[in-house]
Amino acid sequence: MPNSQELRGKIPDVPPDRMGEVEDFMDYPSTKARQQATLDHLLALAPTFEAAGAPPLTDDDFQAEVDAVRAKRRMQSASAHRS
Repeated sequence: MPNSQELRGKIPDVPPDRMGEVEDFMDYPSTKARQQATLDHLLALAPTFEAAGAPPLTDDDFQAEVDAVRAKRRMQSASAHRS
């Protein structure tokens, strides 16, 4: 398995128009771990919501929340890239 120094040494060989793919690939493990932690947290809270009498989220409710978060992140990312 290559060490981090070997990987860093390969970055200059990546064509500039492909750097976004490299960044996405490098971000994937931490993004996946963050998503799993969020899901675990939500699942742990589910009994509390149920006990409080909150109605369960439908698939459409859940998708609307996901879409809203993704839209917010896209706007933040676009704003950061313009700065």
